[in-house]
Amino acid sequence: VQLQASGGGLVQAGVSLTLSCAASGGSVRRYTIGWFRQAPGTEREFVAAFGWSGNTKYTDSAKGRFTISRDNAKNTVYLQMNSLKPEDTAVYYCAATTVVWGRATEENYYNYWGQGTQVTVSS
Repeated sequence: VQLQASGGGLVQAGVSLTLSCAASGGSVRRYTIGWFRQAPGTEREFVAAFGWSGNTKYTDSAKGRFTISRDNAKNTVYLQMNSLKPEDTAVYYCAATTVVWGRATEENYYNYWGQGTQVTVSS
């Protein structure tokens, strides 16, 4: 499967932004799709995941502000980000895995990665 992340941009704190992860060469319903982000000088970290069965998982900083969803018809997974903060500034990546749900937060278990999309939140 190939993944294409898009939707990043430069926004002010407090606004919303929705990232898209469009898949080709395979159905998103067969994978767990995860969103990760990497800020300058830091390691890439887990943000959210949407499991093939419909389960969702979020990192603590995303809970209550971010929503991950899947559109089967468009073969796309979305990450809606509300109330953005400057600390959300990072390159956001989507990735796919067939690993068991319990490993969904671990990037080493993801086999397929899209290119990143930059999100910059100004204060």
